[in-house]
Amino acid sequence: MDGGILVVSAPDGPMPQTKEHILLARQVGVPSLVCFLNKVDAIDDPELLELVEMELRDLLNFYKFPGDEIPIVRGSALSTLQGTNEDLGKKAILKLMEAVDQYITHYKKSAHF
Repeated sequence: MDGGILVVSAPDGPMPQTKEHILLARQVGVPSLVCFLNKVDAIDDPELLELVEMELRDLLNFYKFPGDEIPIVRGSALSTLQGTNEDLGKKAILKLMEAVDQYITHYKKSAHF
């Protein structure tokens, strides 16, 4: 596995299972993570979003991932499905995939079709 996408709920912040997922990624040798901060449309306070992101970065650093460098994309999966907010929906998912392409660089296409 070349990398993973860690999805964290913005209203809830990192939960106990978030810590477990990061620890498991470290233990099985996942070299790179990209994070998606989901449900940001449920939070009106930008400072609260910053606090959640800081907490997530601290957690990543604690488990020896480069938390200060890992891309964290903010968006809303529900907005994507419903088409209600293009910036938090479709554009955020495209930005997430761009971050995966740029940050998770170990992927090589198989010569076997």
